[in-house]
Amino acid sequence: MTDLFGFGAGAQLTFHGPLSGERADRLAADLAAGRPADVVDYGCGRGELLLRVLEAAPGANGVGIDIDIHGPDLARGRENAGKRGLSGRVSFIEGPATDHTSPADVVISCGAYQAFGTVREALKALRALVKPAGLLLFGAEIWDRTPTDVQLADMWPGMTIDDCLHLPDLVDAATAEGFRPLRIQTATRGEWEEFESGLAAGAEEWLLANGDHPAAGQVRAKLDAQRSIWLRGHRDVMGFVYLTLGAPRS
Repeated sequence: MTDLFGFGAGAQLTFHGPLSGERADRLAADLAAGRPADVVDYGCGRGELLLRVLEAAPGANGVGIDIDIHGPDLARGRENAGKRGLSGRVSFIEGPATDHTSPADVVISCGAYQAFGTVREALKALRALVKPAGLLLFGAEIWDRTPTDVQLADMWPGMTIDDCLHLPDLVDAATAEGFRPLRIQTATRGEWEEFESGLAAGAEEWLLANGDHPAAGQVRAKLDAQRSIWLRGHRDVMGFVYLTLGAPRS
């Protein structure tokens, strides 16, 4: 049902996270500025950010790795790469990130730190995968303010205060691993609203046109639960940061 109605797959979204096209282009330009030879994206989804980096860095080859939780994501990435003339420079691998680690000039991990454990464990693991003088783009949820017990209860099942760091603590964790923060950017409310609305848009449109369908009640319940997590739980409490982190030359 998820694939059929688009629920949770974000079929109308460009990115699986609070990221505008304008910010993505700026991030891609920053990552491409050093003329990397290789780019690896752990948790790439459809690989849109990876493809933009490769477009901005014509001398680079890329690899996108994901468990493909929504099924068609990697296939869509391959299709988009072909349409943009990038098929010969990028490959998409389905599987756990930890099974496909390879050092690169540019490493991307946005909204996917869980592939390596906690945020701190991910930063440690990713540090070993960034070549000297390379870059890591690390995107992760943060607490904009400390959530109350009620707000935590209204978020995802099992969510705890330890699941996110505050921004200063996250930057400190990155520098403790030897990175230097070259750029610190946080998602805007508009980016969050575009993401959350777009995530549900396909299913909401289907529900309007098919209210008497046998599955309508189940779809409606899922949509209402997801919207409640956003509006009653993490809205204005949880943020998202994009850290462009530099590794030392030696």
